[in-house]
Amino acid sequence: MTTILHIDASAREKGDTTTKHKSISKSLAAHFTNRWLATNNQDKVIYRDIGANPPAFISQDWIAAVFTPDEQQTTQQKSLLSLSNTLISEVERADLIVMSTPMYNYGMPAVLKAWFDQVIRINKTISFDLARGDFPLAPIMSGKTLVLITSSGEFGFEIGGVREHMNHLGPHVKTASKYLGVESFHEIKSEYQEFGDDRHQQSVTNAYRDIDILVSTLSETQS
Repeated sequence: MTTILHIDASAREKGDTTTKHKSISKSLAAHFTNRWLATNNQDKVIYRDIGANPPAFISQDWIAAVFTPDEQQTTQQKSLLSLSNTLISEVERADLIVMSTPMYNYGMPAVLKAWFDQVIRINKTISFDLARGDFPLAPIMSGKTLVLITSSGEFGFEIGGVREHMNHLGPHVKTASKYLGVESFHEIKSEYQEFGDDRHQQSVTNAYRDIDILVSTLSETQS
């Protein structure tokens, strides 16, 4: 049985096909999860909408708590780390992470960065050992798959695209997710949203098609 951690990061609601300002990324991710469960109905989904319920930003006191051994943490420190512990537990239980996010100002929304900051934690999801030389960080978990579903107003952010150098979303998520044990990374994009033309409609159509194909492919490997 596969456990999916489904994370939505858009500030917009999913809405329906008649809603002007609905979230495309959330709608696409919902399609992924629904298609998955249609053929894998015994699998479990953990859902978290960080766009609607943003994780707290880390603080100096939070950092101090992280570097305090568990048995020495004060009640206040334990409280500060409570959300982080919950989020890490969700990642630990997940085999497949489905993450939907819009591109905001060429990068990830602040809420998604806050989520990564809460879950990438020393001695919880990463280890640090100077015996590894110039690369002392290593993930503690392993074997996870991440499907990143994105929506952007412009286009050409792929490798070789006209805006490749401006893409600070997909590459950032891929780099950070390594430290959550992600070993297989897939990205499905919807583009041209600000243009609202036929290219946008085709991009959304292609994204739904690519999701169907990926669900079929991953279902075989996860089973």
